[in-house]
Amino acid sequence: MHRRTTISENPRLENQTTPRILIYDYHQDDPIKCTSAKLQKFHLARQLHSLRGIPRSAIVLNPSEDILQNNIRGQGRRLPTLLAGNPTNYSIRGRLSTAEALAAALVITGFEKEAQRLLSVFTWGHTFLTLNKEPLEAYMRTSVDGMSEQEQEYFPPSRA
Repeated sequence: MHRRTTISENPRLENQTTPRILIYDYHQDDPIKCTSAKLQKFHLARQLHSLRGIPRSAIVLNPSEDILQNNIRGQGRRLPTLLAGNPTNYSIRGRLSTAEALAAALVITGFEKEAQRLLSVFTWGHTFLTLNKEPLEAYMRTSVDGMSEQEQEYFPPSRA
């Protein structure tokens, strides 16, 4: 998947607590199955036309590197392991759609209602949250330093 997704606080409204979701899309996915296109269609995300449009205060979700970054050049933090709830990759570790990855980042950063709203446009959206209810709640309470240990509690390394 070649797409950068940004969760950013709106700088124009100081009291706004809902993050803006901005998507830079390389248009390499099937448009019918593309979850970021559907989010844009329902005005739940806005398309960026250039990487220069990413705000400095943004948290960048970069699927090709599987990390959350404070900005395009900042220190990264990997999105913890979760199970996919979408029909294409159902129950596969770490094979999240763009919408699922965004929802996970929203839940972990304390925006659970926004995550539910984001996933509500997909028939399988509630499945992702149900499948990952316990790990998401744990990840939300866990510090950056303890995330790896917490992740292994829910998803131990697989043996070959």
